[in-house]
Amino acid sequence: MLEKIGLYFITDSSLTKNSVIEDCRIAIDAGVQVIQYREKKLKKEQMLEEALEISRMCRNAGVVFIVNDDIETAHRVNADGVHLGQEDMPIEKARSLLGNKIIGITVHNLSEAIEAEKKGADYLGASPIFHTDTKKDAGKPIGCKALAEIKSNVKIPVIAIGGIKMGNLEEVIRAGVDGVCMISAIVGKENMAERIRRVEEIIRKARDKK
Repeated sequence: MLEKIGLYFITDSSLTKNSVIEDCRIAIDAGVQVIQYREKKLKKEQMLEEALEISRMCRNAGVVFIVNDDIETAHRVNADGVHLGQEDMPIEKARSLLGNKIIGITVHNLSEAIEAEKKGADYLGASPIFHTDTKKDAGKPIGCKALAEIKSNVKIPVIAIGGIKMGNLEEVIRAGVDGVCMISAIVGKENMAERIRRVEEIIRKARDKK
């Protein structure tokens, strides 16, 4: 489901000039196939209300909807899956709660990637590729060489995240990844829909060169 998706869109309420819901509407209209709802500031019920609206939008548009970290919210809004970090709930426990829903895991190196696949992850979020200010605890950049190594050693989809911008996007795609996350390069910018379409165009051209 997440193979060769292109842009994997992640919300960010601290960057948006619209609203998270409006950003998702723009992203869907621009053709994204996956949206991850990531919210750290809202109270639980506010978060649930927002996630529920985005879940409805995604379902109506045939877009995959993932909730970051929060398995309870993912379950309550009938999201397609959840994305977990290394310090979050173990994959095995998440699987027992979510059944056949999608479970993505953040990995920072090859050993974490292989371990996550072995434990049943459906896709990997390799992070951070380059330096990023969007996530303060992202860790040391792994670079495109390590990214390519991860991709060549696992069978599940790999999504690249962290410091990816228009200028280095093609290099990331050449590493063979299935998708990229570009938060600060898109969210909060003017003509967000145009930027999303431009990203997809760069991805298509980079893949055609391979």
